[in-house]
Amino acid sequence: MKRGNLYLVNRGTTYDPKKQRVYLVVSRQETIDASFSTVICAPIYSKYAGFPTQVETGADDGLKHDSAVFCDALVSIPKSMLSNYIGTLSDAKMKEINSALRIALATG
Repeated sequence: MKRGNLYLVNRGTTYDPKKQRVYLVVSRQETIDASFSTVICAPIYSKYAGFPTQVETGADDGLKHDSAVFCDALVSIPKSMLSNYIGTLSDAKMKEINSALRIALATG
């Protein structure tokens, strides 16, 4: 498992009734490689509202349709749930993700 990997996760909840959703692993690689049982992920939605904390993605990145990574909606997911690998975002796309994460996590 690497930072930048995309996984299809079975995760229906009352907040997100969709039974499956693609998530992007955004944890630092050191944390992923450690003995922690969870990693931080950003969900991918089919809607894009143009916020600076959203990064457009799509078929070029292994997805079925145009979508957006929502860096404002980070979740902790058990590594054991990340078994349906889809693909990996490019270094250029991960630079956009890093920028969106900085905005989403800005303090003061």
